[in-house]
Amino acid sequence: MSWSKIMECVPNFSEGRDLEKIEKIVSAFRAKEGVKLLDYSNDTDHNRCVVTVVGEPEALKAAVIEAVGKAVELIDLNKHEGQHPRMGAVDVVPFIPIKGCTMDDAVAMSKEVGAKIAELYNLPVFLYEKSASAPYRENLAAVRKGEFEGMAEKIKQPEWHPDFGPAERHATAGTVAVGARMPLVAFNINLNTPSLDIAHSIAKRIRFIGGGLRFCKAMGVDLTERGITQVSINMTDYSKTALYQAFEMVKYEARRYGVSIVGSEIIGLVPMAALIDTAEYYLGIENFSMDQVLESRIME
Repeated sequence: MSWSKIMECVPNFSEGRDLEKIEKIVSAFRAKEGVKLLDYSNDTDHNRCVVTVVGEPEALKAAVIEAVGKAVELIDLNKHEGQHPRMGAVDVVPFIPIKGCTMDDAVAMSKEVGAKIAELYNLPVFLYEKSASAPYRENLAAVRKGEFEGMAEKIKQPEWHPDFGPAERHATAGTVAVGARMPLVAFNINLNTPSLDIAHSIAKRIRFIGGGLRFCKAMGVDLTERGITQVSINMTDYSKTALYQAFEMVKYEARRYGVSIVGSEIIGLVPMAALIDTAEYYLGIENFSMDQVLESRIME
């Protein structure tokens, strides 16, 4: 890419089962000058689609606004069921600075997009993370608490009035969180038990709010179709809390229940450094450098 400025966006849409709807939403990022769709994945248990897209700021902004409009048109949260918490048809829209952009640029972008989608689609918008208008709004979990159903009353409370748009939940599309943040790794660990209580208990122990790992958010998820459960994790700063630390802590905590790990998965894209850090740990490699990665040298 010859772009001098590159911004990333990872919008999450509350649709993981209807492939036709997903394709219509994702089409907003296809064949657009200044925008490149890197990845998108859907999960039927979570009933959610995660898109990873990069682009020049203005082109990316236009594509995101278009995709939000398509999701508002197609998704009715009154008919939505899934394991992942959600408060909107477009649940969360984070912007991440990649090249030639600063976090301040990402914050400005989030506010511009938030204001525009509120204006165009009559959608209540909460700013979160680095864009938050108050400290208690920084944590997405706090903003989303109550989800779509509870937001009908929550949004009427003075402390939870949206930053943009009406102080009334959209009848079908709910509300949306828009913000700026550092790169996040969505890392899920599967357990050989159908007990959601066990998955919840492990998640509570490993996440920061429960006294666990500093840059780790986690929750238990029921993978009904597979007959197992999952500890669904967001690593909010992989450079300070490594993936292997979360993996080992889940394995350690699972032991008390006689449960073991049967696999893990990465949702969306992951920085190479996060995987190399984990490989170093498990292989016991000493004095390893990114310069030793073949693909890294080729791209120089």
